[in-house]
Amino acid sequence: MKIPLSPRLHACCKFIQPGDRVADVGTDHGYLGIWLLQKGLAAHVIASDIGEGPLSAAKANAQRFGFTEQMTFCLSDGVEAVPREFDVLVIAGMGAQTMIHILQQAPWLRTNRYRLILQPQNKPHQLRSFLSEAGWHIRRENTVRDGRFLYAVMDIVWDPSAPRLSPGQCWYAPALEGPDEEVAEYRRRTLTILQKTALGDSSLQPVLEAWKGEPHGNCK
Repeated sequence: MKIPLSPRLHACCKFIQPGDRVADVGTDHGYLGIWLLQKGLAAHVIASDIGEGPLSAAKANAQRFGFTEQMTFCLSDGVEAVPREFDVLVIAGMGAQTMIHILQQAPWLRTNRYRLILQPQNKPHQLRSFLSEAGWHIRRENTVRDGRFLYAVMDIVWDPSAPRLSPGQCWYAPALEGPDEEVAEYRRRTLTILQKTALGDSSLQPVLEAWKGEPHGNCK
């Protein structure tokens, strides 16, 4: 039986290593975890959600696909009640500020015991800035097209010794990879947002100028 996984969630799954124990926060329908188990990638999945409705749907889907024994279901606001026996934390489809709030409330995640896979729905520059200042290192970042939107998916490790991102780098994502055409479009869209934002915030003018000075800054 085929699992209806969106392109965004497929992109998150590409960063999972075989045998990972995965915590899927904001699991919604539970498809990400079920797909990982079906493909033999995850050893175990913790499916967590703040709402009882989505969590019940995830449980029903796990039963339908035959993976209830390999999954733990957890009602939790962020990671507050999530068991800590996992290797990689996946948060997909939330806004950057929500993700930042979740990570701020969980200082125990700041160790090389855990990896993060984050797919923000908006304001990825704010998420990159927070991660860099907090001591996280974005070692890989891929573009993904889902419908008419382009998103970034980040693979993150705890590394306080990693160089901090500059304000410009928080916008133009130096770790970004993907099909050339897709990456160029993502950067064009980001430049447009930055230009519009800088019109109302003069403090961003130096960031915009730094962007333009980069080799990839003037994407055609």
